[in-house]
Parts: sequence; structure tokens; C-alpha cells
Amino acid sequence: MADVIVVIGPGQIGQAIARRVGVGKHVLLADMRLENANAAAEVLGNAGYEVSVATVDASSRDAVRALVDMAIGLGEVTGLIHAAGVSPTQASPATILKVDLYGTALVLEEFGSVIARGGAGVVIASQSGHRLPPLAVEQNKALATTPVEDLLNLPFLQPDRVTDSLQAYQLSKRGNALRVMAEAVRWAKRGARINTISPGIIMTPLAKDELKGPRGAGYRRMIEVSAAGRTGTPDEGATVAALLMGPDGGFITGSDFLMDGGVTAAYWYGDLAPQ
Repeated sequence: MADVIVVIGPGQIGQAIARRVGVGKHVLLADMRLENANAAAEVLGNAGYEVSVATVDASSRDAVRALVDMAIGLGEVTGLIHAAGVSPTQASPATILKVDLYGTALVLEEFGSVIARGGAGVVIASQSGHRLPPLAVEQNKALATTPVEDLLNLPFLQPDRVTDSLQAYQLSKRGNALRVMAEAVRWAKRGARINTISPGIIMTPLAKDELKGPRGAGYRRMIEVSAAGRTGTPDEGATVAALLMGPDGGFITGSDFLMDGGVTAAYWYGDLAPQ
């Protein structure tokens, strides 16, 4: 049977990672919109990759289970790339928590039950999770281990506590890293690994939305004062993912990799530090 790599959210970053880890494997591209999956499939298919497409709402258990069933029907699931999500400019706090926090936990749970021995996964989180002040130990544990269907009922995630989209996004992305750490224990029982990548401003359509949105000036300032002095590229993210998903990363699991050109360093200890 074929080795299957599942890509949820086959945008620029998802495609770049698939190019690095999908050679000789069957790449299943899943998106909320079929036209997005088809567009990615055309690009990868024309480059010689074996691809299939599916639609999925990552915040629906039935939809994620249907994707799991499709994936295991194609072969052994040896890789998961979860790159789907919404940004603060694109959605309300409630939607962000449902898609980025609950949806990620759901995907990790469902695919963690079928991932093949020797398999690996990456979740694309965000530098934003690293700019959230420290949470209480109890809150960290709750984000990491609360049963998926109870996750959005946590008291500190309620509308009166999470009042804007950026706060919801930061909590979600911090939650992604914590959830991956906890899931790494469960994935290990199947002989598999899972890690998180927290990119900075990677030039994608989503990043362009942010640069044009109400927080655009702040984004441009982040780029200007960062150590790198530029945005990142999807291929740079794919280089990190290829390490994490490949044999050279065999000792790495349950980890979160911040790759933001030094923006977070500038936020805490440099020119971006809150006054």
C-alpha cells in the first residue's frame, strides 16, 4: 500500500512542505473549499506528485473522520501536515477558537489514532502564541489535555474573557503548541512523532490580508525591526518541516519551533517591547 501524506490547508506553506516530504508518496490535499484543493492538486500533479483531493471542515468531527477514512483507504498514513486556520483579520474570536484551537485538537486526536509507525506530523501555529503573556500552570494543562469536546467550554475561553480576535488567535496558537506536546505522548504509543512550527510573517495570501488589514502598520513595523529585516518564504518553513518529519528529526517530538526572523526577540527584548 502507498504511504499517504495528508495536507489539511494546502495553501502556500502546505504545498511547500508537501513538495519536500511527498516525493514517492500519495498526497491527499484537503481544504474547506474544493477549488482550493483542486488548484493545489493541479500544481503538484503537474510537478509529478500523486495527488487526491477532498473537502474538509477541520472544526467538524464528522468531516475530519470522513477525511481519515479516505486517507486510510488510500494507504498507510505516514504524514500529517495541518496548515489550515483563520487569522485575526479574517474571523471573529469565536470562529478563531473553533477553527484554530478546537479544530487543531480534533485533527490531532483523529489522525493520532491512525498514524502509522514511523510516521510524523507538523502543525502550523504562529509566532503570536509566543507573544501571549505566561498562562497559569492550570491553564496550560487545560489547553493541553482537556477532552476535545470540552475544550471550548473552558472558563478562560468564554466571550467575556476573550474579547478580541487577536487575543483569541494568540490563545489558539499557544494552545496548539501545548496540545502537540500532550499529543506527542499519545502518538509515541503508535511509534509516531508530532511537532509544531510557529512561523512569523511568511509571505502568503493570509499574510497579505494582514498587511492590508487594520494591523498592517504593526506588521510592517515587525518586519522593519526584526533581525532578518524581511518576511519569510513558504520554502523556508518547508525546510524546517522536512527536518521534523524526516529521519534527521527522529529525536524531535512534542516540540514547538519558532521561526520568525527575530520578531519575538524584538518584542520581548528589543524595539518592539511594550512600553
